[in-house]
Amino acid sequence: MNRRTSVDKIQKQIDYLGNSNYNAVRFMSVRLITTVALTFLLYYLTNFNYILIPFVAIIYYYLLYYIMIAYPVNVRSKRLERDALSFFELLTLSLEAGKNLEHAIEITVDNQDTELSREFRQTLKETKYGKSLVEALKDMRRRIPSEAINNVLLSLTEAMVFGSSLIDNMKDQVEFLKEKDSLAIKEQINKIPNKISIISVLCMVPLMLLIILGPILIEFIG
Repeated sequence: MNRRTSVDKIQKQIDYLGNSNYNAVRFMSVRLITTVALTFLLYYLTNFNYILIPFVAIIYYYLLYYIMIAYPVNVRSKRLERDALSFFELLTLSLEAGKNLEHAIEITVDNQDTELSREFRQTLKETKYGKSLVEALKDMRRRIPSEAINNVLLSLTEAMVFGSSLIDNMKDQVEFLKEKDSLAIKEQINKIPNKISIISVLCMVPLMLLIILGPILIEFIG
C-alpha cells in the first residue's frame, strides 16, 4: 500500500468522525513523531529491555490509530444507528403531511437533538451556501460510518434524481431499520445463554475444586 492510498484510507475514517478540523496528514505526522519520541525515551531514560523497545513502539503505533480513529468511529456508528429509526420515522410523517424533502428535514431536525439530526442540520446549512440537496446528501454520506444510514441517504438521493416516490422509499427504509433493530435484539438475546454459561463455569469450577481438594488440603495441613 503506497503512501497516497494510506492517507486516503485514514482520511476516509477521519471523515467518519465528523470532525472537519482533523486530517490524515496531521494524524500520521503526530503518530510518527510520538512513536519516535517514545522509542528514544524508552532507550535513553529507562532500563527497558532494548530488544523489546521496537515491539513496544510498533504496538503504540497501531494502538494509537485504534484509540484515536477506529474505536471512536465504531462508537459513533452505533450512536447514529441508535438515532436513525426515530429520525426517519418522523421524517416520513413529515413527508406524508405534504412537506417537500427539504422542509421535512427542517421539521425533523428542529424536533430532535441527536447526532444524526446534527448531521442533517449541517447538510441543510450546506444547501444555504449553494449546494443542491442531492449534492449535500452525497457529501453527508462521506461523514456517516453506518452502512444502514447511508442506504437510506442513497435511497433519498435516487428518489429525487429519478422522480420516484419519496414516501414509499422512506416507508421501505423505515421497515428495513425496524427489521435490523429486531435482528440485533434477537442476536443479543441469543448471546445471553453463552454469557451465562461462561459465568457459571468461572464460578463453579473454583467451587468444585475447593470441594474436591478441600479435604486433601485440610489433611495435608493437619
